Amino acid sequence: MSSAAQRILPLSLAEVCFGAGGRAILDRVSFELEAGPATIILGANGAGKSVLMRLMHGLIRPSSGAIRWSDADPERLRRKQAMVFQRPVMLRRSALANITYALGQARVPRSEREALAFEALESVGLPHLAHRPARVLSGGEQQRLALARAWALHPEVLLLDEPTASLDPAATREIETVIKAFDAAGTKIVMATHNLGQARRLGDEVIFLHAGRVIERAPIDRFFAQPAAAEAAAFIKGELPWK
Repeated sequence: MSSAAQRILPLSLAEVCFGAGGRAILDRVSFELEAGPATIILGANGAGKSVLMRLMHGLIRPSSGAIRWSDADPERLRRKQAMVFQRPVMLRRSALANITYALGQARVPRSEREALAFEALESVGLPHLAHRPARVLSGGEQQRLALARAWALHPEVLLLDEPTASLDPAATREIETVIKAFDAAGTKIVMATHNLGQARRLGDEVIFLHAGRVIERAPIDRFFAQPAAAEAAAFIKGELPWK
């Protein structure tokens, strides 16, 4: 892991708002993320989770408010934080080349890329598919490849936006195993999901989002045993309507 002076965490969000098409999607969101606990962004579909993840990753900019990493150097941010989407984008090339391309974008020396890419494929159980075109892989294999692309960078922060939402239970278990390996290796996990079981299995703390606002933040056990917000309690019971 890098020295403290070069860490990109903590990440601070202050009064972040985002709107599109005349509609407010996020409303005055403020919190700080530090190294350590796996943070679950929990909420119903339409709560604003995906937009929040994209804002943190830097894909979109807030309408107002501020998002600040401890180290804002663009090169280090590119190298030290990665994001995996619900439906990962696969380049029209082999599984191995998808990873070496990502390493190239992160300015990893060419001489190191292939070894790092094979190591990453090993870490997700896909070395036998290294030369298979990425776009013919199954949904679960593509998601594991997306995680391998992230693993190759050894990121300080891994952002996951509903990474198993379109997968069957067996593929979901495989993805969760890889996520746990990232966590064990010291990567900060920040994952958006509406799956309560997954939140319990993978999270240390919950940030609960409802209608674009942070309603509650709590350790995982306390959140499920004694939610402080009525909206959180209703969501846990399955009574909160999806927006």
